[in-house]
Amino acid sequence: KMTPPKLVFYLTCLFLVEFTQMNHLKQPRNLHQEKGLISANVGDSLILRCFHDSDAAKYYWYKQLLGQKLQLISNTYKFDKNGTFYDEFKDNPRFTLETDVGINHLQISNVQITDTATYFCASGLSFVFEFGEGTKVIVKSQGLSIKALVQQSASETIQPGGSVTLNCTVHTGTCDGERSIYWFRKTEESQQTGLIYTHGGGNDQCERKTKTQTNTCVYTLPMNGLNLSHAGTYYCAVASCGHILFGKGTKLDFERDVDSLGLVYFLGGALIFVMILSGFLAFLICKMNGRNCSQYSGTQGYNDADSLHYAALRVNQRKQSRRLKDDTMSECVYSSVKQ
Repeated sequence: KMTPPKLVFYLTCLFLVEFTQMNHLKQPRNLHQEKGLISANVGDSLILRCFHDSDAAKYYWYKQLLGQKLQLISNTYKFDKNGTFYDEFKDNPRFTLETDVGINHLQISNVQITDTATYFCASGLSFVFEFGEGTKVIVKSQGLSIKALVQQSASETIQPGGSVTLNCTVHTGTCDGERSIYWFRKTEESQQTGLIYTHGGGNDQCERKTKTQTNTCVYTLPMNGLNLSHAGTYYCAVASCGHILFGKGTKLDFERDVDSLGLVYFLGGALIFVMILSGFLAFLICKMNGRNCSQYSGTQGYNDADSLHYAALRVNQRKQSRRLKDDTMSECVYSSVKQ
């Protein structure tokens, strides 16, 4: 039976762990890998750069082959300069670490075809892991010679919210090996090429032409619900027979509507103009109506004066006594009053 003090202790520990995890999740990304794509020849040396600005206790490097799980390469503690390598990377002089404050770089010397993969830098704190963007390493073999061509349309223009399918046509020679397809995007803001999609392990989209002894493969990248954030140049790359072939890229543009803010200003100005014009016209109409009323009133007065009716007035005098009877003749006077 759990006593109240033990229950309080366990609940406190659980709360602290949850609080630490949530606080870490709310923090901005503190891990950054320098490049999204590195192309190298067999025998070259590479440095995969990883920069961090966090209080993580441990830092890691992982390798991922296309379609496979992550494979741990190394880990190092915050104040450990050497680090520890695992499995096939252990005691392999081709793999070394460069660690210091804010950096955890992986160095690969004398690269081989088998080093073609995606490499991830990661950090760990309180059971929470943070991964970098990943760096795709493609190693090319100089010993093979194949004639190949990767074709892409120059540009595509769509409306916001629309969809588009990017095509990549590959013409190869006698190489019948399996192909891996990579799609990259480069934006004007970042000026860096980032991997967005990979596909490999099959030749089901290829057609063999016996007359010309060539293979023609068509690969597509459908995209739906696009907006302005998807603008950029999309590159198709094909890895086959120890070679990596890049297309010239397809630039994705959007039909820009009339600037909404400018439209608001225009409509607002038009509304104000219409209101002012309406008020001015109402004033003129009212003024004209007032003048007509005054003219009508004056004209009516003159007409009344000209058509004045004359009325006869009859004065009834009181009867007087016969003694005081006046023989003077009473007359009615007609007069007219004209203004």
